[in-house]
Amino acid sequence: MTPKEVLEMAKEKEAKVVDLRFMDFPGVWQHFTVPLSELDESSFEDGYGFDGSSIRGWQPIDASDMLVIPDPVTAKIDPFYKESTLVLIGNIFDPVTREQYSRDPRYIAQKADNYVKSTGIGDTTYIGPEPEFFILDDVTFESSKHRAFYKIDSIEGAWNTSRDEGPNLGYKPRHKEGYFPVPPMDKFQDLRTEMLLVLESLDIDVECQHHEVATAGQAEIDMRFKPLLQMADQLMWFKYVIKNVAYRHNHTVTFMPKPLFEDNGSGMHTHVSIWKDGNPLFAGEKYAGVSQEALWAIGGILKHCRALCAFTNPTTNSYKRLVPGFEAPVNLAYSSRNRSAAVRIPMYSSSPKAKRIEFRTPDPSCNGYLAFSAIVMAVMDGIENKIDPGDPLDKNIYNLPPEELAEIGSAPGSLDEALDALKADQDFLLKGDVFTQDAIDMWIEYKTENEVNPVRLRPHPHEFFLYYDI
Repeated sequence: MTPKEVLEMAKEKEAKVVDLRFMDFPGVWQHFTVPLSELDESSFEDGYGFDGSSIRGWQPIDASDMLVIPDPVTAKIDPFYKESTLVLIGNIFDPVTREQYSRDPRYIAQKADNYVKSTGIGDTTYIGPEPEFFILDDVTFESSKHRAFYKIDSIEGAWNTSRDEGPNLGYKPRHKEGYFPVPPMDKFQDLRTEMLLVLESLDIDVECQHHEVATAGQAEIDMRFKPLLQMADQLMWFKYVIKNVAYRHNHTVTFMPKPLFEDNGSGMHTHVSIWKDGNPLFAGEKYAGVSQEALWAIGGILKHCRALCAFTNPTTNSYKRLVPGFEAPVNLAYSSRNRSAAVRIPMYSSSPKAKRIEFRTPDPSCNGYLAFSAIVMAVMDGIENKIDPGDPLDKNIYNLPPEELAEIGSAPGSLDEALDALKADQDFLLKGDVFTQDAIDMWIEYKTENEVNPVRLRPHPHEFFLYYDI
């Protein structure tokens, strides 16, 4: 879509205002709104000014002025605002140098896409994430110097079978038994379908929606694979739509990976494939019907997985899900059907076009622009350096003897471990100036100072249960 076509669209849809959106460094959409009269064709070159020092992880106060320049291909009409609103996702520029901003996550994704093309290995990188989330009815929490607690609740919570609901009709999924039950056990079928239909109204292709394994409204809606940048944009729309559809029905949604103790957490299995000249690069005659390039790509992910987790699993809560010995895919191995492996080769279809690799470790708390870019850079490093992934793991890992299990690596056990791994293993991200040193250093600094240390320094409520009487 060209700037002229955007203006015609705005007129056709009777838009009254323009909402300009961009991603902050950690991964949350930011926005401001201008009258439609402030948008013309020159706006797509001149942009709009804002205070970059107020955005997390960005500019210091003495260099705060930044520009957001809207990308015309991103134009959509917001499905929730009262007044007809044109939404444009923008790229961030320095107003003095007119260069794109190195810490803009969307720019990093653009550079990752361009890097794949520059190598001649492929011309299109497809990404297909499967974000999981919880639909809840109530959430309260506090973290202060003398008190800390959280409480979540859901009409579906297994703990509510005895609650006075006037009347309580039962049908609450038991822990780890929420996968695919029909209503009335599944209470959110209509809500998820509404989410799906709103996504489709925004031209976001959806493959399916369903209840997930955990109690308390865990859900999954899968988008059809798209090119890297388009999918990163779509993931932001996805989170926005899911939260707002839930909100207008008096529910709340969280993409926090592990809100429940002793039940399944929310992952975001991410499918990756590279194509060239309309042909799938990952289809072949090797293990599970994939190509040698696909195996090298797997080798790249497994080699760099611990560093990747700093972007694909970027919260302290992420590692409440990634715990060895449980169901999470923490094992640095690959398989065609073993879901405990970090990388799986899906076997649902024998079509060459369906051949891709599935990285199962990521979770939906991530910044998609950064996570997808980092995954693709690991894939490319694997292909360029012909990294051997070793033999597949087609055994039940939980039945392996200790000596065999000891030979299989594992994902990091905490966010600070992942950040340490990123400090030690980042050259593959710096290729093509995709991730700059400045962006990586700021990511590590921000995560350490704002998340790792505050969590590490605080007493945990369970510590009172364990130690108060010592």
